[in-house]
Amino acid sequence: MLITGGAGGIGRAIARCALDFGALVSLWDHTEEGLHDARSELRADIALRRVDVTDQGAIESALAADVAAFGRIDAFVNSAGILGEVLPLWETDPAAFRRVLEVNLVGSYLCLRAALDVMRRQEPRPLRGHIVNVASVQGKEGLPLAGAYGASKAGLIALTKTAGKEAAPLGIMVNCVTPAATDTAMVRGMSPERRADVVSRIPLGRMAEAHEIARMVAFLCSDDCSFSTGAVFDLSGGRATY
Repeated sequence: MLITGGAGGIGRAIARCALDFGALVSLWDHTEEGLHDARSELRADIALRRVDVTDQGAIESALAADVAAFGRIDAFVNSAGILGEVLPLWETDPAAFRRVLEVNLVGSYLCLRAALDVMRRQEPRPLRGHIVNVASVQGKEGLPLAGAYGASKAGLIALTKTAGKEAAPLGIMVNCVTPAATDTAMVRGMSPERRADVVSRIPLGRMAEAHEIARMVAFLCSDDCSFSTGAVFDLSGGRATY
């Protein structure tokens, strides 16, 4: 299993779950320090790739290295992402807005494109592969003060639906998960007021835990997920309304 954003909280949780199921794991992230910290927390034999997901060449090189190491790629998880500014749209910096879309949407597209190209050439066992995009409930419903993030995740949901339809005849399952706010470093820097506002929108009254996201992703990367593709799986604590 290849995991972008592998040094982050959700990425690490997915890796830990995958290792528990006996998977071989490669973590991709843009920070070398974060990658080594993740490996020390998880297991020494996982592969580490320093990858900027906005760099097509870096993606293709890392993917080639993992194919050489593992022989094939059965599961790819697009988890890399950044939050961006917490401001009303009229106060945001257009450059910062573009950066969020570049990482969260264009970066996921570049990884998805490369992974599909590898998987479509593999022999089915019984499927050729699984891809999971980590989107967000904000991509479905929006959230004040998070326009770039919500827009990027809405685009990722649409990209998932397109890829699912295109890859279905090839035996490649492409799905996404849409978590509500998850208790990771990305949200721990929120102000108490912002955190309270976010939690108030979740009927369960709390944020998601990273291991809860990981278990859903593990199913979507398994051969048990054989008839769901181009689909959106909510992990919203009851927040999602469609």
